[in-house]
Amino acid sequence: MANLQLFFQSLIVILAVLFRLSHADVGTAAHYKTPYIPTACYGNDASQFPSSNLFASAGEAIWDNGAACGRQYLVRCISAAQPRTCVPGQIIQIKIVDRALSSVSRPSRNGATIVLSTTAFGMIAKPSASAINIEFTQ
Repeated sequence: MANLQLFFQSLIVILAVLFRLSHADVGTAAHYKTPYIPTACYGNDASQFPSSNLFASAGEAIWDNGAACGRQYLVRCISAAQPRTCVPGQIIQIKIVDRALSSVSRPSRNGATIVLSTTAFGMIAKPSASAINIEFTQ
């Protein structure tokens, strides 16, 4: 009886994880060229930045007329032009602190869905890549 209960609990966990991932969006991510200077959401108020340095700018696809400011997303690298660029199994949580289009700091590639801080990008992909394909969910 205990084995059957453990089986059903495991099945529920697996289905929950699969259900959650199936509702994620797919897009592209680039990273900032340093130095990073925010403008759109909080100006230069450093207290709005996560102490982990896991932050990003919203591309036009998710900017939503500024409503993206402060939103948090789970992000993972799913592929890149260069093989073995993604860090397997790594998922990070980032906070939107800027708008990519109006940012003073330039992204490594224009038109990205999300432009990650160098810290955030380096946690999910090789920092030498200019852009990656991501899966993200709010």
